[in-house]
Amino acid sequence: MKTNIYARLLSLLIVLTIIASIINSGKYVQAKEEDCTKKKVYLTFDDGPIPVITDKILDTLKEQNVKATFFVVGKEIPEREELLKRMYNEGHTIGLHTYSHKFKKIYRSEDALVDEMLQTQKKIKETINVSPTAVRFPGGSSHHLTLSLLDKLHSHDLKVYDWNIDLYDGSRPDATVSQIIKNGENIKPQYSRIIILAHCNSNNINTVKALPEIIKFYKDSGFEFCAITDDTDEYYYRLKQSFNDFYESIKLFR
Repeated sequence: MKTNIYARLLSLLIVLTIIASIINSGKYVQAKEEDCTKKKVYLTFDDGPIPVITDKILDTLKEQNVKATFFVVGKEIPEREELLKRMYNEGHTIGLHTYSHKFKKIYRSEDALVDEMLQTQKKIKETINVSPTAVRFPGGSSHHLTLSLLDKLHSHDLKVYDWNIDLYDGSRPDATVSQIIKNGENIKPQYSRIIILAHCNSNNINTVKALPEIIKFYKDSGFEFCAITDDTDEYYYRLKQSFNDFYESIKLFR
C-alpha cells in the first residue's frame, strides 16, 4: 500500500515539474551544437529577393569567391524571378522564409507557418525547378518551435536554421558600417560552426559596405565559407514545451 502511495506521489511530482517547465518561459530544451573538426561559417541573408541591394551582395560574393544561403520571402519573388535565378545560377543555395513575412499571420497556428513555407517552396520550384528544404522563422524559432511543429516540418522534409551571429542589420538597418562589422566578428569560443544572420532589404546598404571586411575576418581566422545544403545539420535555438507536449508526457503516468 505504502509503495503504491509513494509511486503516485512520485508521478505527481514529475507532472508538477513538467507543468513548472511550461509556466516558466525560461525552461527550454537546448538544441545541440554541431560537433565538427573544421571551422565552418555559413553566411545567410534574409528577406530577399530585393533588387539593387541583393545584386550588390551577389557582386561582392562573386568577387570574394564565397557561397551563401538566401532565405527568401515568397511574395517578393513575382517580377524578380531573374534575381532568384541569379542567386541559384551563381552557386548559392535558397531557403524558405515564409510567403508573407507577416508575424500575426504566420504564427497564428503551426499549420499556418508550415503552409507558408510550402507555398514559398512551390513558388521557388516554379522559378528555378528546385524545392528548398531549409527554413528560417521570421524573428527566429525561439518561442515558436515546439516538438509538434518540428515534427510537422520534418514530415515535409523541412529543416530549421537559426543563427548564432547577428549583424543586427534587420532590427537596426541604420547601424554604421563599423558597428555591423563589429557585430559580425563577435564569435564565441564554444561555436563549432558559425551561422551569420544578415539581410538584403532595400535599406541594407551598410551591410553591403561591411560585407568584404566581415568575409576577410573569417577567412583570416581560418574559417571555410559554406552554403547550407540538404546535408547540413539543422540548427535551432531551443524547443519550447507546448501544452500538447505536456499532455503526451502525463499520459505516461496514467
